[in-house]
Amino acid sequence: MAGKVDRRVRKTKAQLREGLARLMLQKSIKEITVKELVDEVDINRSTFYLHYTDIYQMLQQIEEDALEEITQVMQNYTIDSNNTEGAFYFIVQFFNILDSNKELCLALLGLHGDMAFVERIEKLIAGTFLSQLPEKFPEDDPNLKYAYAFILNGCVGLIRTWLTEPEQKSAEHMAELTYKMIESTTQGYLEMLKK
Repeated sequence: MAGKVDRRVRKTKAQLREGLARLMLQKSIKEITVKELVDEVDINRSTFYLHYTDIYQMLQQIEEDALEEITQVMQNYTIDSNNTEGAFYFIVQFFNILDSNKELCLALLGLHGDMAFVERIEKLIAGTFLSQLPEKFPEDDPNLKYAYAFILNGCVGLIRTWLTEPEQKSAEHMAELTYKMIESTTQGYLEMLKK
């Protein structure tokens, strides 16, 4: 019996997530009401309030769950400058997470998305991958923060483009492309420093 309740709760929350994502593709979170959301997914308001206090708390919970999922994947792989294979497999899993939550990710990264969430994802990536870059750069490089920003914004743009394609490339393909682009950008920057 408990399994059925859990399944129903998961299904309801998934419906609400999908409905919120669809609405966020059209308008800002400030413009979305609980009534509009429950009408979108055809459930009653009391069911919404069983799970969330308001739209903002729901969005916060969705973002926390996404970050937790990404963090858990990160813990499964050793990511450092000596283990490029771990970094590659993490990127594959990262793209798999994005793919399985495509509509929600598009909404969060899109025009009406939550920039604070995008910044948290960027910090997570920076703390994982880009923290390895200083080993390759001179310690006193005053432009390192710009190299970070360039790579991070490139990664976010690449993800947005990938998510909006009608025929998406595989997570493995995108992971390989992302990894190569980060590496080639890093190498290009190092070559520039030598000149």
